[in-house]
Amino acid sequence: MTFPARIDVHQHIVPPLWAETLAAHGLDSGGWAIPAWSPTGALAMMDQQGIATGVLSVTSPGIHLGSDAQARDLARAVNEYGAEVVRDHPGRFGHFASVPLPDVDAALTETAHALDTLGADGVVLMSNAQGRYLGDPDFEPLWAEIDRRGATVFVHPAQPPMPLLPGTPAPLADYVFDTTRTALNLVLNGVMGRYPNMRVILSHGGGFLPYAAYRFSGLTSTVVDRERNAEDILRDLKRFYFDTALSASPSALPALLAFAEPGHVLYGSDWPFAPQDAGTYYNHYLETYPDYAAGQAEAIDRGNAEALFPRLVR
Repeated sequence: MTFPARIDVHQHIVPPLWAETLAAHGLDSGGWAIPAWSPTGALAMMDQQGIATGVLSVTSPGIHLGSDAQARDLARAVNEYGAEVVRDHPGRFGHFASVPLPDVDAALTETAHALDTLGADGVVLMSNAQGRYLGDPDFEPLWAEIDRRGATVFVHPAQPPMPLLPGTPAPLADYVFDTTRTALNLVLNGVMGRYPNMRVILSHGGGFLPYAAYRFSGLTSTVVDRERNAEDILRDLKRFYFDTALSASPSALPALLAFAEPGHVLYGSDWPFAPQDAGTYYNHYLETYPDYAAGQAEAIDRGNAEALFPRLVR
């Protein structure tokens, strides 16, 4: 008998209160409908896709919908719900806790509660918080605390502060742009260089960061900031981890695997916002990629995530 092996670091949860709150605000996920979700449905998908453990997170637009007070309450509610799902299904789920940026004080409070009381596996941050990117100097206390704890951050894309392309939901095009934008912002503002103890996972193969990394390093060192050399920029860009959600393809995998540091590529599904048929489509390319180094496919499926989340080692 074979057993599911994968650790899926990019799997979503849809807490009922969160879905109800979005509906009351007339919101969806960047033009993408909010799907039905249940632990039973998640486990059925996981068994069919070879996933042993799904690390759950709330997706865009996150839990800050404009009101600091509402965001604090909603963060606490969705995190308690996620922790309950993890407790009810030992070994099958983990969770990244939502924190109410751009309210930094509340984000610090919720980070402590989630990691110390709820046993969260890390925190999830949207790529921008009400239009402010993650390298914003005002967010420095949160990064300092995350680094002090040696915690893991999962960065999920959000709609950038600009209009949608007509007829084009944000997840189709804008999300890859916004992931790249916030990652570069973190590097140029020095966050990745100042905080060596934290781990930051970028969704969807890092947007187009692996493909454009040498553009960023070469132009930064010669035009944008001559005080920094290209090797320094590349070092900070290479600190990121990357998941494979919607990004395991014959064109994306070569760039991702050529750029990412060893151990920095993790399996991701993006279920249920990416339906199971999409998971099967990308799993096919992941499973048939011809140019893996020895042991690399198994490491992407599980081993690299075990290094980040030792409680999941089996």
